[in-house]
Amino acid sequence: MAVSAGASRMFPSYLNSISLNKTTEKLNKMLSPCTVCPFKCGTNRYKEKNGRCRSGLLPEISSYNIHRGEEPPISGTRGSGTIFLTGCSLRCSFCQNYPISQLRNGNEVSVKELSDCMISLQERGAHNINFVSPTHFVPQLVEALMLAVIKGLKIPIVYNSGGYDNVEVLKCLDGIVDIYLPDMKYSDDARALEYSNAPGYVEINRAAVKEMYRQVGELKTDREGVAVRGLIIRHLVLPGNISNTEKVLESIARISTSIHVSLMSQYFPAHRAVSMNNLKRKLNRDEYLEASNILADLGLVNGWTQPF
Repeated sequence: MAVSAGASRMFPSYLNSISLNKTTEKLNKMLSPCTVCPFKCGTNRYKEKNGRCRSGLLPEISSYNIHRGEEPPISGTRGSGTIFLTGCSLRCSFCQNYPISQLRNGNEVSVKELSDCMISLQERGAHNINFVSPTHFVPQLVEALMLAVIKGLKIPIVYNSGGYDNVEVLKCLDGIVDIYLPDMKYSDDARALEYSNAPGYVEINRAAVKEMYRQVGELKTDREGVAVRGLIIRHLVLPGNISNTEKVLESIARISTSIHVSLMSQYFPAHRAVSMNNLKRKLNRDEYLEASNILADLGLVNGWTQPF
């Protein structure tokens, strides 16, 4: 859905600095005992780094740069301003970003420095600020956003997560995040636990995605086709139908068949998957074709498939 030339500007949907400050205060209280992610491990992140995400008070980033490899309306013509957060609450055996998510290659920065990263990306022409793996750093990100808005940040905010998010935290982001870009990985809790160490994944993931959809609705773009608001759901097709793609896509269709879906074919064995019988081979063409046919049969016609 494109925004017409005469439409009032719908983004960015920032609250004023006073409201952002109140949201920051509420979220910071969740850092001790920590309940930021669905694990709710209870660590005191003001003093410790021994919780599920192994993160403390300061945000940690691996890199920030202009990225052109996202979905077309996210990358646009000038690229997405991606900020890769270090660490993750999930433990996906096949994570292709495992040096960042699992080995924690990155550096602590102050909230001010993080806000400066956002302004730098905007000045370099990024269409948006794209937080990659933000789940465990939401309080710090909102605080940094508050500073960035004061400094003149105007471009949309993308929340690019594994989809294993605490709904109560997501509710705090209503009016702050413009574009949600979550994964829907599995339709079976046993497999989510085995391959991502994510207990209760299905219920948590579906509730999170429904809350994201409630907040921002279906994808809206400007006249150049660049996303300004809405939901895009990613699903990575795994070999041997480990994720049960059909049921995942059915759950999306039950929310709305107009949701944009990014059906990804890019699986290859990475991290611990190289030694796991069910994951140590690449996806094959027939498996991806079958997933693409399911997508079409369910009427999920908005979105993207990838060249195999």
